[in-house]
This record gives sequence, structure tokens and C-alpha cells, in this order.
Amino acid sequence: MNRLDRHAHPAEEAELEFLDGEFRVRKAGAYVRCAVTGQSILLEDLHYWNVDLQEAYSSPEAKLRRLGVKNAE
Repeated sequence: MNRLDRHAHPAEEAELEFLDGEFRVRKAGAYVRCAVTGQSILLEDLHYWNVDLQEAYSSPEAKLRRLGVKNAE
């Protein structure tokens, strides 16, 4: 992600392609939504995603819940 891109469309949701250890911006925006909680995640705060499912997660607990791990909270 280019530092200049993150402010290009501050009110819009971004579309990303999740790769191993990085992501590619397909549509510029400021945030994505957590696949579990629906919470907005600023791109600079995005640390958790699933490459196979192409989903973003707001926290490690959200990712574990998505994967069906009990007591993920």
C-alpha cells in the first residue's frame, strides 16, 4: 500500500486482495470490514486476514471465531 493512497478516498470502503504477508489494493479507500464483527478496520490498522477466504478480521479473536475455535474471546 502506498502511503499516499490511504487518504485518496477517506469515506469509502476499500477492496483488497489478501496475499501472504501483504495485501493489494484493488479499489482505494480508507477501511475494510471485519468478516466476523462487521467493524470498520482502517487499512493502517489491518493486521489479520485469511488468504484462502479473502476476508479481513479486526482481531486475532475474530479470526479464531471465524475458524470455529471455541473460547476465542
